[in-house]
Amino acid sequence: MNLKNLSSFFIVSISIVITLIYGKTLLIPFVFAMLLWCLIRELKLVLDKVAFIKNRFPSWIKSIIASVFFLSLLGLFSQIILSSINSLSQSMDVYESNVTKVINIINQSFNIDLVSIIKDHATDFDIGSILSAVFNSLTDLLGNAFIIIFYALFIFLEETNFQKKLQLIFSSKEQYERVIDILDEIELSVTSYIGLKTLVSFITGFISYIILLIIGVDSPAFWAFLIFLLNFIPTVGSLAGTLFPAIFSLFQFGTLMPFLMVLIFVGLTQVVVGNILEPKLMGNSLNISSLIAIISLAFWGSIWGVTGMIISIPITVIMVIVFSQFEKTRPVAIMLSEKGIIK
Repeated sequence: MNLKNLSSFFIVSISIVITLIYGKTLLIPFVFAMLLWCLIRELKLVLDKVAFIKNRFPSWIKSIIASVFFLSLLGLFSQIILSSINSLSQSMDVYESNVTKVINIINQSFNIDLVSIIKDHATDFDIGSILSAVFNSLTDLLGNAFIIIFYALFIFLEETNFQKKLQLIFSSKEQYERVIDILDEIELSVTSYIGLKTLVSFITGFISYIILLIIGVDSPAFWAFLIFLLNFIPTVGSLAGTLFPAIFSLFQFGTLMPFLMVLIFVGLTQVVVGNILEPKLMGNSLNISSLIAIISLAFWGSIWGVTGMIISIPITVIMVIVFSQFEKTRPVAIMLSEKGIIK
């Protein structure tokens, strides 16, 4: 690569990063709309496995059925979150009063200076502000729900004429078919990942809900939804999804036993589902290096926060597929892949 190409590469890369940072207000809802579109496409494929639906219902009706299903789920989750936020907010004083109690229990159990230091700074610790930050993030996501649905609607409208536009752009039949093949491969990989990850996350969240309900943690549906959402974040998401309800149980009960129970049983659920069930469902279809996955997680997280962490893997999958189609970028695709084997 000569100096001119290297300079162009850095200029384009910096321009893309700046656009992603300053345009995130518009881009993030669009990305979630694309994810919603992928989920609807995946559900349509599931519906097509039923012979009666496949033969009797046109594509647009199946799109409506899938859309209504996911919008109903979104509405249900919205009600659960808003109700949970209201319930938790009313009990905030109880949770704050239990902080000193928990610190005293740890101090008596372990008798270490570190706890004394924590106790000295306990007055600066505001559990209310932490929970408020979490609530505000979820509320912002719900606030963008209308924009996400609006974008998704126009994506479906654009889908009907998209291939015709491509035919007009690429006069050569070979070029057109090559582009269609690339887009089909991207759609298949990303849609499959989003669909399977949603299923795995739902299983993890549902089992965690049962565990939290049995233990008696307040608003178990809220924490189960948070676990479901965080499970989309590779590696650190499952850890955060275990620690958040576990730490919260300390503030609620003021004793160590519920904390340990949540930590053990929810953590065990994450380990079993994440290390046994998920690999069996997904296999090696993603073809991404583990190191690259962590770097991608850090990069997108630094630009778009939690949203960036959630979409880091789908974006990396798209990069591997696209880069593998061109001679100059094929070496990059090989480095991004798991074992260096690409199509």
